[in-house]
Amino acid sequence: MRDIIKHLNQTIHASALCTGVLLCLSFSTSSVASGQNQLDGVKQEISRQQNQLDNRQKKFNALQKELKQQELGISQTAKKIHQADNKLSTLKTSIAQLEREQKKLEQLQLGQQEMLKELLNAQYRQGENSQLSNLLSGEQSNELDRMTVYAERLSQARSQALNQLAATDTELQLKYHQLKQQREQQQIVLAQLKTEKNTLESKQTTRKKTLKSIKGQISSSNQYLNELQSNEKRLVTEIAKAKAAAEAAAKAAANKAPMDGLARHKRKLPWPVKGSVLHSYGTIQQGELRWKGMVIAQSSGSQVKSIYSGKVVFADWLRGYGLMIVIDHGKGDMSFYGYNQTLLKKVGDNVRTDDPIALVGDSGGQERSALYFEIRRKGAPTNPKLWLKK
Repeated sequence: MRDIIKHLNQTIHASALCTGVLLCLSFSTSSVASGQNQLDGVKQEISRQQNQLDNRQKKFNALQKELKQQELGISQTAKKIHQADNKLSTLKTSIAQLEREQKKLEQLQLGQQEMLKELLNAQYRQGENSQLSNLLSGEQSNELDRMTVYAERLSQARSQALNQLAATDTELQLKYHQLKQQREQQQIVLAQLKTEKNTLESKQTTRKKTLKSIKGQISSSNQYLNELQSNEKRLVTEIAKAKAAAEAAAKAAANKAPMDGLARHKRKLPWPVKGSVLHSYGTIQQGELRWKGMVIAQSSGSQVKSIYSGKVVFADWLRGYGLMIVIDHGKGDMSFYGYNQTLLKKVGDNVRTDDPIALVGDSGGQERSALYFEIRRKGAPTNPKLWLKK
C-alpha cells in the first residue's frame, strides 16, 4: 500500500512539475510576443516622427526660399523707389534752376522793352526836330550833319534792342518748354513712385505671412538655436569665399581705393548708421550662442554707409542675415552689413568712407528694421563698437 501511495505521490509531483513548466513556457511566449509588438510600435512611432520632422524641415526650407525670393523682390522695388526719389530730387533742383532763369529772362525782357520804348520816343522826337529844321532856312549844315548821325545811331540802337528782345523772347520760350517737360516728367516719376510703393506694400504683406509661417515651423528654442548656428556656419563659409576672392583680387591688380586695413583707425571710424544699439557684441543671442556683431535700430530706407574705404567682395541674400554686403578693407580686415532692404553696390565696386552702400531694412526674417553690423580681423569677429567714434 505504501509503495502504491508513494508511486501516486511521485506521479502527482511529476505531473505538477510538467504543468508548471508548460505554464511558464506559455507565459514566456506570450510576454515575448507582447514585447515584440511594443517594440514594433515604438519603431513605427519613431519612423512616423522622423517623417514628420523631415517634412517639417522640407517645409521650413521651402519657406526660407520663399522668403529669399520675396525679400529679393522687395529689394528690387526698394531700389526703384530709391532711384525715383533721386530722380525727383534732381528734377526738383532742375525745375528750381529753370524757374530762376525764367524770372531773370522775364526781368531782362521788361528792361529791354522799356529801353526800346525810350529809343522809339527819342527817334520820334528827333524826327520831329528834323522836319522842323527843314522848314528853318537858317540852319547850319554842320548841325544838320550832327542830327543825321544821331538819327542813324538811334536807328542802330533800336535795331540792336529789337534783336536782343527777340533773342530773349526765344530763350524765354525755350525755358517755358523745358519747364513744361520737366514738370511732366516729374508727374510721371511721381506716378511711378506711387505704383512702386503700392507694390512694395503688397510684397511686404506677403513677406509677413511667410515669416509667420516660418515661426510656426520653429517649435522650440533648441530648434531656433540650431537654425542660428546653421546661419552662422553659412556666414563663415561666405567669409572664407570672400577672403579668397579678396586675396585673388589683390594679387591680380592694384586697388584704386586704399586697402591699408583698419588698424590705424581704432575708435575713429564713422558709424554705418545713426541709431540705438538693440544688441551688443558678446551678449546672449540664444542659449550659449552670442552675438558676433551689433544690431543698430534705424528706420527702413535709411542709408547705410561704409565705415572705411575698400572693395565689395560679397553682395547677396544670406539666410538669417538677409541682404548683406561685405567690404574688404585690406590686411585681413572686413566689415559686414546685414538685414538690408536693398543693396546699392555690387561685388567688385570700390567704396570710400561714408559712401552709401545699402538701405536699412528687415530682410533675413527680422521683425523690425535695423542694421546688423560686424567687423572681422583675419576671419575672427571683434567688438565693432571699439572701432567706431563715440
